[in-house]
Amino acid sequence: MARNYLIGLVLMLSCSWSMAADVLRVGMSADYPPLAFKQEGQIVGIEADNARAVGEIIGRRIQLVDMPFEKLIPALLAREIDIIMSGMSVTAQRSAQVSFTDSYMLVGQMAILHKDKLARFAQPWSIFQPGVRVGVEPGTTGAGFAERELPEATIKSYRDSAAAFAGLRQDEIDLYIHDAPTSWQLATGRDNADLISLYSPMTEEMLAWAVRPDDGVLAGELNRALVTMKANGTLQYILNRWIPVRVEVR
Repeated sequence: MARNYLIGLVLMLSCSWSMAADVLRVGMSADYPPLAFKQEGQIVGIEADNARAVGEIIGRRIQLVDMPFEKLIPALLAREIDIIMSGMSVTAQRSAQVSFTDSYMLVGQMAILHKDKLARFAQPWSIFQPGVRVGVEPGTTGAGFAERELPEATIKSYRDSAAAFAGLRQDEIDLYIHDAPTSWQLATGRDNADLISLYSPMTEEMLAWAVRPDDGVLAGELNRALVTMKANGTLQYILNRWIPVRVEVR
């Protein structure tokens, strides 16, 4: 009797361990529309759809874990999550800490301006004119681009996009340089109908998913899932669903 009980307990624990191991804990920062954000209490967006598609392909149950962006890599390395899917761009600094999968999308920094100034900045070279007043958010790729590539511009820092949009309306700056998702939002929101993006990327940034450096098996599964998503049109469907400006899958 006791032997049967022990066998049953071992089987139950093995089953529980297997079910727990089958869960893929996906870390994302749900404050970055349209990549990941909350809608009626649920995490939605490109990365949420990507995670669910990957789960279906590799046969893993998905658990979305919402946390601040700056805590994602520490949480991954501490094994609190298994993968980061949060619109993370591939950089040398991040690559020194995590392993990135193949890229699923190419994005870049874009210039946003008030529609009254569209004629002045209609040509691609016009942003490089001396004396252009450029707004940036400190610590972003856009700020780095402005400091590096626009030496004759007057650069002004803003704490976030909302403050920079106000700066455009008050004619404090001519352009605001920020990432592509910020420009995409302009095409869907009525509150910013007086602003427009040039929609011409000034940088090239690859977005990819991140795993721990010692988790090559999972990285391989994710890359194979990504190949499937590209081949069967799932990835393009997800991008078209959330991005008002068409982005081609490469």
